[in-house]
Amino acid sequence: MTFNGWLQIALFGVLVILITRPFGGYITRVISGERTPLSPVLRPIERSIYAICGVDENEEQHWVTYAIAMLAFTFVGFAVLYGLQRLQSHLPFNPAGQAAVSPDLSFNTSVSFVTNTNWQSYTPETTMSYLTQMAGLTVHNFVSAATGIALAIALVRGFARRSAQSLGNFWVDLTRIVLYVLIPVSIVVALLLIWQGVPQNLNPYTGATTMEGAKQVIAQGPVASQEVIKLMGTNGGGFFNANSAHPYESPTGLTNLIEMLLIFSIGAALTNVFGRMVGNQRQGWAIFAVMGILFLAGVITCYWSEAGGNPAFTPFHVTQTASALQPGGNMEGKEVRFGIANSALFTTVTTDTSCGAVNNMHDSLMPIAGAVPLVNMMLGCIAYGGVGSGLYGMLLFVIIAMFVAGLMVGRTPEYLGKKLESKEVKMAMLAILILPLSILGWTALSVVLPVGTGAMSNAGPHGFSEALYAYTSATANNGSAFAGISANVPFWNDTLGMAMFMGRFLMIVPMLAVAGSLVQKKIVPTSAGTFPTTSPLFVGLVVGVIVITGGLIYFPAISLGPIVEHYALNAGTLY
Repeated sequence: MTFNGWLQIALFGVLVILITRPFGGYITRVISGERTPLSPVLRPIERSIYAICGVDENEEQHWVTYAIAMLAFTFVGFAVLYGLQRLQSHLPFNPAGQAAVSPDLSFNTSVSFVTNTNWQSYTPETTMSYLTQMAGLTVHNFVSAATGIALAIALVRGFARRSAQSLGNFWVDLTRIVLYVLIPVSIVVALLLIWQGVPQNLNPYTGATTMEGAKQVIAQGPVASQEVIKLMGTNGGGFFNANSAHPYESPTGLTNLIEMLLIFSIGAALTNVFGRMVGNQRQGWAIFAVMGILFLAGVITCYWSEAGGNPAFTPFHVTQTASALQPGGNMEGKEVRFGIANSALFTTVTTDTSCGAVNNMHDSLMPIAGAVPLVNMMLGCIAYGGVGSGLYGMLLFVIIAMFVAGLMVGRTPEYLGKKLESKEVKMAMLAILILPLSILGWTALSVVLPVGTGAMSNAGPHGFSEALYAYTSATANNGSAFAGISANVPFWNDTLGMAMFMGRFLMIVPMLAVAGSLVQKKIVPTSAGTFPTTSPLFVGLVVGVIVITGGLIYFPAISLGPIVEHYALNAGTLY
């Protein structure tokens, strides 16, 4: 660990803080239908969309109607994307002549992108046509991200409104988020990326002859336009298999910084949106602080683990922290141009998207460093996690924390003046418990069935970690992976697709039920016995509940994988 490394991490943290309030204010105005600097240009387009689609922007929806609209939209998107993949060999914009995608992979990829997961069981540049990338994958990078933001806003309205029946209008929320937030930022930042050297074209792949005389095919295409929304929407699913570790996706240090900020931008800004909508920005900063503590704990752990180097080199008398093989730590699989600090930072930042400074998660990270994104995902990507899902996942934990606080003092639990009764607590617990049900259930199935283990290239704790990470990533709608699993086979494509479905929709419906119940409640005035929800005590309570809950549920599984692997590696018995 170096001063320069800590300085880079600190700079990133400061930049995240600086963009949170202004971006949160802008998103709040967009969601509320207020005038923005872009309104003169975009408002006529917005009205036209409503007119064409038959949407009344003044008509709001009950939580059940809101959920049905979201599910219907997702189902149609799934069907269209599935069809694009199956028919891409007969469709235009396919200069590389990509064949039709297999049924099981088409199913997996379609579920993946409509759930904002963007898990890739395939090599994009050799599987997907330009049309599938642009009209299928990139479109869903926009709308699946917007869906997550809309769902978070619906839950926030549950806390902010009093004695109401509606949570807003899904179609209006979706349209405004895409039109006023995602598209403008994507256009501006895509131009910045093109300026820095990221390709953006529809040219055929380029053939080249290396200095050794070998033939090489250099993939290219509409990269910059997909890269921005991939990161800002915390989607993953890069144009290239290596994602942002590929020099065409992130060619310079500046693009690396921009792309990391994109990942955190909306997740962090939504905490400010929450504070503004409930009428107290300090409430938003309290949630921001909880996320910040979890994030910093992950960065410190990952940086410490990676900077220590690989103990497997010890028998060879290699100085792990200053050698040609490991300059500055465990550089295996890392982007040398970004270094250990950026690799640790990107590993933690990419809790809800695909790897950037790290090319191959499993073979590039030490076991404890690899456990950092694993734990973050098991908790629901709440450390500035996915767009929308990070905030509503965190608020579900807040509900549990305030319920515990109420029990400790013998007072009816409440948060922001809303009484938290049995229905809200039960639905919040149901939503949270969906994650371990899917993660642990599918992992157990995969490591005992031959059809599951047959796709693994490693045995023991190494192989277990691969399976555990895969289903954790799928359930948490993350999309990154430990290498070593040949996931592009029917068993893994199908089960990972079902895990993505469970992690998204079986969590969302109980969450909307919580929002629908809260929005009907009156706001109780603050009294001397009200728990201070903007204090360090509140932040500590929520962090404690998250850590204890996660530890009780997941520690046995983690101990069988990364922890056992860590001690075996240090004892020199793993390799």
